[in-house]
Amino acid sequence: MKKIFKVAPLLTMLAFPMIASADYMDVIEFKLKDGCSMAKYMEIVKDFNVVAAENGYKAEILSPLQHNNLESRVWVGRTKNAESFGKAWDVYRSALADPNSSRGKLGARFAACSTLVARRSYETN
Repeated sequence: MKKIFKVAPLLTMLAFPMIASADYMDVIEFKLKDGCSMAKYMEIVKDFNVVAAENGYKAEILSPLQHNNLESRVWVGRTKNAESFGKAWDVYRSALADPNSSRGKLGARFAACSTLVARRSYETN
């Protein structure tokens, strides 16, 4: 009986492995275009977050205090994992084809206000 109690936790761990989970971060470095203020850009981000929340994506903007490029800003979008990001990206990308959709209008607003410098992705540990 004592052997069963000693082995039971090990068997439970083997029978029900823990699922690894890590946040997925979509990191976009961008510059604002002439005539587009940070306040205007943040209004677009606010509108984007309302739409993107449907797919579990949320963005925040980082402004550099100490950086080798003080003109760029950094977009950090988060989802619960890479799979969730892929689904959210598929929805957003597909909707960009329709300029009258909410996502299509957001894409046009972002394009009018900013220029992409670089894009990266990360998983948090």
